[in-house]
This record gives sequence, C-alpha cells and structure tokens, in this order.
Amino acid sequence: MVAKIGAMAPNLEVSSWVHGKPTNIDKEKGNVVLVEVFQVNCPGCFLYGIPEAIDIYKKYKDRGLTVLGMATAFEDYDKNTPENLEKLVTTGEVIGETYRALAQYGQLKDGNKLPYKMPFPVGMDILKKESGQMADSKIMDFIEANIPDFRSYTEKDKQVLVERVKQYLRSKEYSAKTFEEYALRGTPSSILVDRKGILRSTFFGSNGFLEGAVEELLKE
Repeated sequence: MVAKIGAMAPNLEVSSWVHGKPTNIDKEKGNVVLVEVFQVNCPGCFLYGIPEAIDIYKKYKDRGLTVLGMATAFEDYDKNTPENLEKLVTTGEVIGETYRALAQYGQLKDGNKLPYKMPFPVGMDILKKESGQMADSKIMDFIEANIPDFRSYTEKDKQVLVERVKQYLRSKEYSAKTFEEYALRGTPSSILVDRKGILRSTFFGSNGFLEGAVEELLKE
C-alpha cells in the first residue's frame, strides 16, 4: 500500500542503521519528524538536500524536531550500495557523479570528502531483488501514486501508459521499499510527519518550502 497524506505514516523500511541511534517514526511520536531521502550517487542531494536538512536540524532540534537520513536506490545500483553509504558516513568519502559535481564546485576537502557530517541517524532502505514477475496491483499502485488523473485518460491512452509503466518496472533490478511506499519521485526528497505520527507532506527537490513547513508543524 502507498502512504497517504493525512493518514498514519508507515515506519521506514530500514535494512540497517549505519549512523546514529536506531529509531523509527513510531518511536518519535511527540516530535515532528523530517526524513531526508537521498542516494549516495546523487549530486543534488549533497549540494542542496542534505545541507538544507542539516541547517534545519541545527535550528529546530531543541524545539521538538527529529531529523532522519534515509539512503535509497532506484538507479545506479552498483553505486547506491550499503557499502558506499557506510564509507560515506564514516569517512565522508563520495563517489561517482556526487564526487564529480562537488569537485567541480570546489566543495570537497582532502580530495574526495564532504566538508560536513550528517549529525542525525542515517539508515539504508530495504532493497528487494525483482523476480521478473509483476502483479497488476503493483502497476496500478505506481500509476495512482504518480499520475493522479489517470482515470480521466481515454482507454487507449491508459493502455499505452500501462505498457510504459510495465517496461519501466521491468527495467528495475531492485525495489526500494521505503521509496516506493512513500511514492517518492526522485532524490533528494523529504518526508514530513507531525507530532501525532500523521504524514503531512512530501517534497521532491529543494524548493524553498521545507523549512516553512517544518515551522508550521512545530507550532501545532
């Protein structure tokens, strides 16, 4: 099932916590929870998403905000691995496109390391190897999460779209459980949960609205 705005937020599906104290959404009731979702091989995550999450953490951690990092993988499965995540959080070392982009902008230290550390817990999404078989319910869950006006399409357009989704899903080596359960569209993404454990919003990219949304939830 796909997580719904206004409903209880499902727990993060974590294969392991690689940094910080293990926790989850159900253990943080009473706090606003911000989950910053990223990939190791994602330049925008380290140029924008994670620095923004760190700034928000520093400003509001004493006002009832919990920030969690969640590494996932929906592409580049050879780079977005638990091993590279472990290296990232323990040594600061970046790889692939992240390395090339941060090097280009002069934002690395000691050659290949981040100039900052993530001060909050970081977990790895559960990645499940795809079997090649695909249930119709999975196709429709994907469509409903990503194309809300699908039912208004003509039957011919629906069939074309279903085939495209099938091809896309077949091309994936793994399913990332948290990423898919929250119907995220890419990385960086942010998940916001209120003090009662209700999913209030998700954000894709750095759009300038995240801090304001956090402040509003902290006031409730």
